[in-house]
Amino acid sequence: MGEVVAARPHGRLPEYRWLLPAALRDDPDAPPGPRSTRDWVIDTVGFLLALSWALLSTADLLQPHPDVLPQWAGTPQWLVLSDLLIGVGFAVALWWRRRWPVQLAAAALVFGLFSVSIAIAALIIMFSVAVHRRFAVTAVVTLAGVLNNAAFCAIRPEQGTTWLESFSWGVVIMTIVQLWGMIVRSRRQLVVSLRDRAERAEAEQQLRVAQARALERTRIAREMHDVLAHRISLLSLHAGALEIRPEASPAEVAGAAGVIRASAHQALQDLREVIGVLREPAAAEPPERPQPTLHQLPALADESRAAGVKVRLDVTVDRAADLPAGTGRTAYRIIQEGLTNARKHAPGTAVRVAVGGTAGQGLTVDVRNPLPVGRAGPGIPGTGTGLIGLAERATLAGGRLSHGRGPDGDFVLRAWLPWPA
Repeated sequence: MGEVVAARPHGRLPEYRWLLPAALRDDPDAPPGPRSTRDWVIDTVGFLLALSWALLSTADLLQPHPDVLPQWAGTPQWLVLSDLLIGVGFAVALWWRRRWPVQLAAAALVFGLFSVSIAIAALIIMFSVAVHRRFAVTAVVTLAGVLNNAAFCAIRPEQGTTWLESFSWGVVIMTIVQLWGMIVRSRRQLVVSLRDRAERAEAEQQLRVAQARALERTRIAREMHDVLAHRISLLSLHAGALEIRPEASPAEVAGAAGVIRASAHQALQDLREVIGVLREPAAAEPPERPQPTLHQLPALADESRAAGVKVRLDVTVDRAADLPAGTGRTAYRIIQEGLTNARKHAPGTAVRVAVGGTAGQGLTVDVRNPLPVGRAGPGIPGTGTGLIGLAERATLAGGRLSHGRGPDGDFVLRAWLPWPA
């Protein structure tokens, strides 16, 4: 009747679930569910054992010569027949031992005061109590069983054996059965506990994966904010130039239209990438868009110059190839946002970009431009959160960022990013 079941990882029950007892598929203290195949086999074996003992223990006593078993000599025929009926009845009652173990144990203790054929069924019922009920209930039933055994040995003494010997053997057998049942219960509770812990760990792991995916998508969306803001600012700048210069030559109009078309095409391409990332479920290895670093700063400056912005780029980075990719990407985004803000709020001014640093001392980024005297063209709308996002990005990278009017009257965007040695 003992069960030995190993817990499987990730909280999943094995494919041979039908071999498990119902207690391992549900709460051991809850009402039992449908029997598994294993439960049917065990219940059938228990029923056959109890029924066989009931028939064997009374078969010889029902013969015309009861002295075949001298230890039970003188037992009335009606008592033997009643004993048989009681044994058969409790053998049948074993099919409900999981649902009402305590009630059946109480009934078995009452009839067990004078019944011999109930012995095997009573032991199986007491085993069920130890398996399916807590220790306090099991202890009370066991104590009642000991008292019942003492009374039975006095009411129906066995010839050739003292009361103490019969009582002692009954207590030993009952103790072994109860301890066995408590071991089975403890083992089942351990397996259920391990299964629950595995299920919780798997659920927490899935939650962490979902959170990681959401954070990654949020990060990509923020990246695309910087990229699209840069592209669209170029579109707005060239469109504004065409608007305020209706007398521009066809060549100038064609050049501006070419820049607008290229910037619009690139913005649509970037937008398509980020929408695809945010819409598609993340795979085992989600595709990532190319991330710019300091090596793309000349191209960024040339793009701004093509839009009519005067950009002076000064990069003095020692061993730039050793710069961490994350630090280089953060510096690129800071410079990109600085150029975008200069085109929005100070069109026509010269922007100076200085990048320098070495390993162990960190990387410094300085973007500055004179504050505008007047309005040179139509304003470019913005969300007003670009610098806030940059400050958050720099903080997450372990650095710091500041912006505002400098001592010389220029608007200064300055950042420091860590660069481990």
